[in-house]
Amino acid sequence: MTDHELKLKSIRYRRDLLQYIVLAGAGHTGGSLSCIDILNVLYNRILRVFPESWTDPCRDRYVQSKGHSVEALYVVLADRGFFPKSQLETLCRYQSPFVGHPTRKIPGIEMNTGALGHGLSICVGMAIAGKMDSATYHVYTLLGDGELAEGSNWEAAMAASHHRLDNLTAILDHNRLQITGRTREVCNTEPVDAKFRSFGWTVRTADGHDVGQLTDVLSQDPERGKPTLIIANTVKGKGVRFIENVVRWHHGVPSAEELDQALAELDAAEAALAEASE
Repeated sequence: MTDHELKLKSIRYRRDLLQYIVLAGAGHTGGSLSCIDILNVLYNRILRVFPESWTDPCRDRYVQSKGHSVEALYVVLADRGFFPKSQLETLCRYQSPFVGHPTRKIPGIEMNTGALGHGLSICVGMAIAGKMDSATYHVYTLLGDGELAEGSNWEAAMAASHHRLDNLTAILDHNRLQITGRTREVCNTEPVDAKFRSFGWTVRTADGHDVGQLTDVLSQDPERGKPTLIIANTVKGKGVRFIENVVRWHHGVPSAEELDQALAELDAAEAALAEASE
């Protein structure tokens, strides 16, 4: 799949997740928009995870630690064929398995998440198991930068380095906003890169909205005996100008008029991308 095709997918994913959030009347809009390009590259280029081999013990593992941004994960899994896209019309409805955080009731989801700070610890366990079994799978997790205020992340980071888990990659959706404000003001965890390096990790950075950069950094071989952190610099609400970098859109739901405005902007972006490729 070309970079152009991936960029088109990102636009279409954004369109879908906004429509499902509005239909459900609930969702985490800003964070889903900020991480969609990361998930796009992971599932369409990197992860060895497929619907037809979902139970294969050799599959790669992906755990979305920032589970509140589940709408982004849902639309990507539907596109990859893990379940019919029409099922997302039940998002947040009574007795629907498509709730506001990942759950293992959904095909393609490894672990229930959303209690922030748990995903990295879970993935350390998965990576240790892989080492014990001499398995070939790689473990990936997506963290939120606000989530790093949870101390369990740092215990997990220390354990990952101690156990030389070069089969573990954590990706930080570094959009610098959380539910109550800017991460630096709520609980400053900067400098993130220096902190993880001091814990014995390899740290790499990328523009979290550049599919080429994300592909390059995710495709690099790990340093022997060292887990990897990828700091993906993103914009919360990316792709819709009136949502971008605005705190209230952490879990804001667009009105009908705002949805029309957002979809028009995404349509224009898709048209511009198509024109640029001609």
